[in-house]
Amino acid sequence: MPTAILIAGPTASGKSALALALAERLGGTVINADSMQVYRDLRIITARPSLAEEAHVPHRLFGHVDAAENYSVGRWCRDVAVVLDEVRAAGRMPILVGGTGLYFKAVTSGLAAVPEIPQEVRAAVRARILNEGAPALHAELMQRDPATAARLMVNDRSRISRALEVVLATGRALSDWHHDALPPLVQPNKAVKLFITCERKELVRRIETRFHAMLAAGALDEVRALAARKLDPLLPAMKAHGVPWLIRHLSGEISLEEAAEGGIMDTRRYAKRQVTWFRNQMDDWTSVPAEDAFDRALGLLG
Repeated sequence: MPTAILIAGPTASGKSALALALAERLGGTVINADSMQVYRDLRIITARPSLAEEAHVPHRLFGHVDAAENYSVGRWCRDVAVVLDEVRAAGRMPILVGGTGLYFKAVTSGLAAVPEIPQEVRAAVRARILNEGAPALHAELMQRDPATAARLMVNDRSRISRALEVVLATGRALSDWHHDALPPLVQPNKAVKLFITCERKELVRRIETRFHAMLAAGALDEVRALAARKLDPLLPAMKAHGVPWLIRHLSGEISLEEAAEGGIMDTRRYAKRQVTWFRNQMDDWTSVPAEDAFDRALGLLG
């Protein structure tokens, strides 16, 4: 048997359902590898497993982070390292599932051991990027960490902020930290690595259907509660797909129909980027069609 099962794929492709079915069959624990499903404020709009699903088989690292936190891949690696040890000690199969490619890349290839960034440094950089604009900070980053700056778009506020925070807090460029990667937490040659594929039109249909279902299930109230906290709009939770559009609707800028169209559009674009990223970065994964993913997965497990 493998030491872990890794399930990735575009949003709405059926990853969570497959993970649940395999966990039930194999005595596994479902471990979150999605950067938005970590936030407890956003169960509905991020399509987290339901309470009933979480009660059916063990689930870990879902909804364990407050939306006010700037959760990073480094923190996830530290959290998942503990969880993997606990799951294996309990004799259960770790089943990592999610759509965040960088999480899977980190867990199978290792991650730069960047220390935690002090809150005051992060706050100062975030204030500057709002006041001065991303291009100005990108120009500064080009002086301090040209290797990282060269691969970032000049308006990529999140990544520019992150890279500048690192160099200001540690005195070392992010590109330097990447040379000192930690060892992988999951040996890639000992894991079953599945990428769920879905025909484009069917995936679009699923995305549209799911977004409307989330609205019917109370996503607007969920976002209303989040907006009432008046958090920094640059925080990851505030940029979850659908959240900015629904906040604009709640503030009276656009109709609910327009907000839904915007959220669906962003989700469709994200799904396309997910497919491209995995194709380019993780070509040793096994692609399995969504409609027979369970049977194919069992076949790979022997």
